[in-house]
Amino acid sequence: MTLPLWLVPALPLAGFLLNGLVALVCGSRRAAKANAAWRAAHPDDHGHDGHGSDAHGHDAHGSDAHGHDAHGDAHGHDDHGHAGPFLPYWERLFYGVVGVASVGLAGVVAFANLVPYVAGSLATEGGLAPVVQTAYRWMAAGHVTVDLAFRLDALSAMMLSFVTFVGTLIHVYSVGYLQDEEGYGRYFAFLNLFMFAMLTLVLASSLPVLFIGWEGVGLCSYLLIGYYYDKDFAHQAGKKAFVTNRIGDFGMVLGIFGILALFGTTDFSFVDMARQGAMNGTAPVTVYAVCLLLFLGAVGKSAQVPLYVWLPDAMAGPTPVSALIHAATMVTAGVYLVARCSAVFVLAPDAMTLVAWVGAGTAVFAATIGLAQNDIKKVLAYSTVSQLGYMFLACGVGAFGAGMFHVFTHAFFKACLFLGSGSVIMAMHHEQDMRAMGGLGPKVPRTYATMMFATVAIAGIPPLAGFFSKDQILGAAFGAGHPVLFAVGLFTAGMTAFYMFRLARMTFYGSFRGPKDAEARVHESPATMTVPLVVLAFFSVVAGFLGVPEALGGKNRFVEFLAPSLAAAHPHHVPLATEYLLMALSVAAAVVGIVLAWRWYGRQDATAQVPSAAAQALYEKSGTLGRLVENKWFVDEGIEAAVLSPFRKIGTFLWRGIDALLIDGIVNASAFLVELTGDLVRFFTTGNVRNYALSFTLGVLVLAVYVFLR
Repeated sequence: MTLPLWLVPALPLAGFLLNGLVALVCGSRRAAKANAAWRAAHPDDHGHDGHGSDAHGHDAHGSDAHGHDAHGDAHGHDDHGHAGPFLPYWERLFYGVVGVASVGLAGVVAFANLVPYVAGSLATEGGLAPVVQTAYRWMAAGHVTVDLAFRLDALSAMMLSFVTFVGTLIHVYSVGYLQDEEGYGRYFAFLNLFMFAMLTLVLASSLPVLFIGWEGVGLCSYLLIGYYYDKDFAHQAGKKAFVTNRIGDFGMVLGIFGILALFGTTDFSFVDMARQGAMNGTAPVTVYAVCLLLFLGAVGKSAQVPLYVWLPDAMAGPTPVSALIHAATMVTAGVYLVARCSAVFVLAPDAMTLVAWVGAGTAVFAATIGLAQNDIKKVLAYSTVSQLGYMFLACGVGAFGAGMFHVFTHAFFKACLFLGSGSVIMAMHHEQDMRAMGGLGPKVPRTYATMMFATVAIAGIPPLAGFFSKDQILGAAFGAGHPVLFAVGLFTAGMTAFYMFRLARMTFYGSFRGPKDAEARVHESPATMTVPLVVLAFFSVVAGFLGVPEALGGKNRFVEFLAPSLAAAHPHHVPLATEYLLMALSVAAAVVGIVLAWRWYGRQDATAQVPSAAAQALYEKSGTLGRLVENKWFVDEGIEAAVLSPFRKIGTFLWRGIDALLIDGIVNASAFLVELTGDLVRFFTTGNVRNYALSFTLGVLVLAVYVFLR
């Protein structure tokens, strides 16, 4: 190793500390100056000291800065816009340089270790042994020890490569996208902290250390999704993401304890123990339970049914946050966990079947919702949920390498799509409704070109990246003897191509459908935003060539490289002719989706409705099904009615009936009795000796009469 592994997460952590400290100091000074200015302007008013709009820096958070509520679903809007006065140039420069440099240097350190390791692994039969570096002993209890250690093997190397690379590009993009924000320093501090947590998760050498990063990305997602904290929908979305993930995290904690009980350790040596048959004396039901608990954690983090509901609302955060969370980092953590523990999952075939069906169900379910979304970021959000389902489908049929390959390619084209949508939103002055767009291609040529490359890639058109990874998943499902899962995946591929080209058609083609004054103000984004788009578009094209299958003359070096870190469930070989047929079906499904989207959403005249008359007629014929899809299957409403509302009523009853009435009533009654007793005693406590003597005498007389009469 060239450089210590702990430097990789440590550098973003240092960026967080620097940016956070400077943001706190400078923010406090601005607040103090604003307070002083307000006091000088209101010398006679002391009732609202320091609570004016300037003191809190929200004077520009009105409809002009965040004016998207008029478009209906406010939870999907990226409320980008400066929240107050422009920051000094030196301050914005400091935040940007520290934020980008900390992650960029982490990437340099990472690649300094990755290059020799990957080269050595590819040149060595069976790959190089994992490299484990221990920082210090974290805890020891009996025979159980937990070290703060970092591990570099094929799986962590793959994750580390695109997390640092894509993360750096998103940081660069953020410099231009949020340059007018008063919370610029706070944003980069949180973004750096997020990278620290994600890199800790990726490099962890044990489940407890992985869990630190796991919870860290959950916390940072809450902070970043709720970045516009003065907006109700933003902080509600942040809380929704945080609470929903806690459900899955509870299962993961139990799963970690289950791993400890089964193997006597929580470091990743248990993977080798599972491969070597260490489970022969363990009841299968115990292994199934542990796998299901770990999978519950993955379902929450990777937004699978039924815990997917947090991810679409996460669009309330800035667009670069959406790209970071939904493309390369947080949501892929669940897939990474299942792949990391693949040797244990192979021991529980029924658990793997459940993983496959949950993934397939999520893929097709989210794709149906994506068909009818009009918010450009919401389309991409449901696309992310659907693509994550593909990854779990692959893991469930034993094709862990194919699943991780799709994680890799998806990081590039989905990051490109999200960042491209942010460029479109800026060009449209924060408009996100695609029905108010159209004809933007010539006006934003670099954004248009890069997004089209990424759109073709996610649609699965050869030879772009998405084709190779998606084809491997579909082929693995068919080869593993699951034709129904293959059919579901194929149908989903067609829907993916449809809604993505629907997005492209409604956004870049036809005539402009927004206000005339808005059309004149459409502009291309600055280089800090378009250069990352170009880089991501390039990798959306070429990344798939790392995994060219043997049927097309390749060796699938990607899966070959990952093989030492993943378990092999069973072979997925299919005859060559069958493989060609499966590829043809995959491409045909994508082409059908593209053609339908092109016809139904490709009207050129300025007065045309979106969608076209044909698409509208089909919607009207669909009846209840169309309304269900348009309203996202009423899942949020169902959760509100079946879960949230009853628990809210129970909570209200416990608060008012039990806490306020019963518990507080008992305490208040006790206090009343004590007070009443005190008042009675006070009546006799006069401080007059003669009264005390009289009371004593009367008491003696009463006692004497009682004794006499007895």
